[in-house]
Amino acid sequence: MVQCPPMSAVEVIEDPAAAAVALDPIRSRLLAELAEPASAAALASRVGLPRQKVNYHLRTLQAHGLVREASTRKWGGLTERRVVATAQAYVVSPRALGPVEAAPERTADRLSASYLIALAARAVREVGDLVRRAFATEQRLATLSIDTEIRFRSAAERAAFSAELAHAVADLAARYHDAQAPGGRSHRLVVLAHPLPSPPGAPGPTPATESQS
Repeated sequence: MVQCPPMSAVEVIEDPAAAAVALDPIRSRLLAELAEPASAAALASRVGLPRQKVNYHLRTLQAHGLVREASTRKWGGLTERRVVATAQAYVVSPRALGPVEAAPERTADRLSASYLIALAARAVREVGDLVRRAFATEQRLATLSIDTEIRFRSAAERAAFSAELAHAVADLAARYHDAQAPGGRSHRLVVLAHPLPSPPGAPGPTPATESQS
């Protein structure tokens, strides 16, 4: 019996070829079906494809590190191989785009939506690297995430909130930052705020025009 390594919650794909493989509709469906170990025969019946075709896609997924063998068993003179996805979910890193990946330093207007997207893309790339290393060494990665929603009564109150938040963050950073601390470790703090998209079919306010950059 082959023992399957633990499955990660989210895997960040950096290799362009692996990203192209994962984005293929059939293969992404197979990855979704492989949240639990399954054989090619079982998958074929679920997705309505010939077993040979499923085997071909599974070999491609495994060659790019998106699927691994979970177990094997012999019955009736045959060997059944079950495979499982390497993660519960996948995100494609901006690094997979090579020279055209989004980078904050390429955006001059720091109040633009383009800059916000570039910051989020950098977080995916940097944290993806750290998660990969932590997972390989079976260590826990210490992070902090805050996610909440605020409905402002007016644009003036939104501006006041932004100013107060910026002041609070600057004060905390000044109190806790020590560039010379022996054994200290630098952390990146990013605060993002954006309007929530309206549900499909629901009328919503027209978003503000983005600054050009």
